[in-house]
Amino acid sequence: MLLTIDIGNTAVTVGVFRKGSATGGLRVATDSRRLADEYGILLKNLLEFRGIATTDITAACICSVVPPLTGMFEDLCRRFFGVTPLLVTSQIDLGMPVRYDNPRDVGADRIVDAVAAVELYGAPMIVVDLGTATVFDAVSRDREYLGGAIAPGINLSADALYYNTSQLRRVELVAPAEAVGRNTTTSLQSGIVLGYAGLVEAMVGRFKAEIGEDARVVGTGGLVTVISDHVPVFDDINQELTLVGLDIIYRKNAAGLPSSGASAGMSRAG
Repeated sequence: MLLTIDIGNTAVTVGVFRKGSATGGLRVATDSRRLADEYGILLKNLLEFRGIATTDITAACICSVVPPLTGMFEDLCRRFFGVTPLLVTSQIDLGMPVRYDNPRDVGADRIVDAVAAVELYGAPMIVVDLGTATVFDAVSRDREYLGGAIAPGINLSADALYYNTSQLRRVELVAPAEAVGRNTTTSLQSGIVLGYAGLVEAMVGRFKAEIGEDARVVGTGGLVTVISDHVPVFDDINQELTLVGLDIIYRKNAAGLPSSGASAGMSRAG
């Protein structure tokens, strides 16, 4: 079984794949203060709750946008699962040319999402990831990663209003019945939820004008469902996109990887 780990700014998302088929999805809070042992025991217990033993894991693949946790999870994979993980960087075979000015600057999760989206849905492709940040990525008709756009995430914007004003409060992230709010709560919900729906619709329109009006649009990320019913641009919603991409990239690189696990002389914690 392949253990896939997506280390994001808000959450660490873990999946397990057997011959390309996913088994469950687990999310734990991102916390750089935690130690490898803490995360290791937590993941071990969560996987066992799903009926997956540490000895079932034969390989691992990681993408990370949190550098302090990257090495920690590499160590965790070795100690708790007995495998040396493949870390996604611009230096490995991604199966997709990266046309960013400096490929090293692109977040690993953005590339992984693009790889998965094109594999599943084709190209040209626009990926909209609504998480800690709201990120747009574009893939050309020739299946080249071109770049994209980054905006503050929905929660970041809402928190900025709450922390930097005296009378505005936190509200539930749901769309109001009307765009014209009749009280502070519905005014905030309109500006945040419908405002971000408008942002997504406008950016997707601009991207299509540049890469092709026939580009498919895939939404992903923990907050995509907040706006997906209020913006008519999504062809598909796939919240497991990053994990699927990690599985695809691992399989592209597996043949050239050294053997891992107990046969490589590693011991498992626990």
